[in-house]
Amino acid sequence: MVDDFHLIELQGVTKDFGDTLALDNINLYVRRREFVTLLGPSGCGKSTTLRIIGGFEYPTEGRVFFDGRDITDEPPYRRRVNTVFQKYALFPHLNVFDNIAFGLRIKKVSKTDISARVKAMLDLVGLKGYEKRGVDQLSGGQQQRVAIARALVNEPEVLLLDEPLGALDLRLRKDMQLELKNMQQRLGITFLYVTHDQEEALTMSDTIVVMKDGRIQQIGTPKKIYDEPKNAYVADFIGESNILPGVFIRDELVEFCGKPFRCVDKGFGSGTTVDVVLRPEDVAVGAVAEESMLTGTVLSTLFKGVHYEMMIDVGCAVLKAHSTVKQEEGSRVGITVVPFNIHVMSRGNAPDS
Repeated sequence: MVDDFHLIELQGVTKDFGDTLALDNINLYVRRREFVTLLGPSGCGKSTTLRIIGGFEYPTEGRVFFDGRDITDEPPYRRRVNTVFQKYALFPHLNVFDNIAFGLRIKKVSKTDISARVKAMLDLVGLKGYEKRGVDQLSGGQQQRVAIARALVNEPEVLLLDEPLGALDLRLRKDMQLELKNMQQRLGITFLYVTHDQEEALTMSDTIVVMKDGRIQQIGTPKKIYDEPKNAYVADFIGESNILPGVFIRDELVEFCGKPFRCVDKGFGSGTTVDVVLRPEDVAVGAVAEESMLTGTVLSTLFKGVHYEMMIDVGCAVLKAHSTVKQEEGSRVGITVVPFNIHVMSRGNAPDS
């Protein structure tokens, strides 16, 4: 279980690069032994946040705390963190052992300790027996493991990872996602991970921080972020969504497509305009029946491997639906969505900063 103590805390952090505002009043904390992912598109501020925590950038405004101590102005070498970048920056003239040992030698650790710690890291990342190989003889996945071992051998309290799987092919990336999560759990240290890949974030994280335009949009567990997105941006960015305009009639009742539907949401106020989110996998498609909530015409059907993806014109909108049962193009179908899977959001919901 994750400790509730705030190991890292950012308070009112703003960063500008001349006329460009990279971060806008960020407030964020990271707990001990937590796997936190900063998720968002290029230019959203996630890597800048990571670099400020690592000491490679300094905030224009705001403070950074580590273990309750203000480290805002401290250089990287005085922070108890290590960083793994997308470009691994391994030393091409050194073999695997010497790459991993480099930081320990800088710290003047004894040869005996260096040997023991490097061998332990090689075991941890699955590279036992690779000590004498040149890094240019390794695959991309193996080089990534060396970079992680080099960072971990210094026993940091926090490992910062800036899109470290971005250069790997799809299959290797999926394998490494599981390995990184298992590694973090075995070591019991804090991982702060940056990615634009939603699947990566959902697979590995204890907590996801969704970012856009230098601001935090939502913070929560993967399930919370997916099932209860705070605004249309999060709903659209995390997975696939049908987002429809609606009106909140009363608690547990919302109107969209000109009809009232039961939901589980409360507290929006009668007559409030809202956005309604329907995930494609929650849109049940079948024959037109009396209990069908909506009826429509199938515009297209694509086989996606584990399901069919269908676009269905229901009059008020074109809905995307995922189903293991194929519906032919041009056919009339009925659609139902259970109340629990109808998610209501405030329209134009202001994100947290």
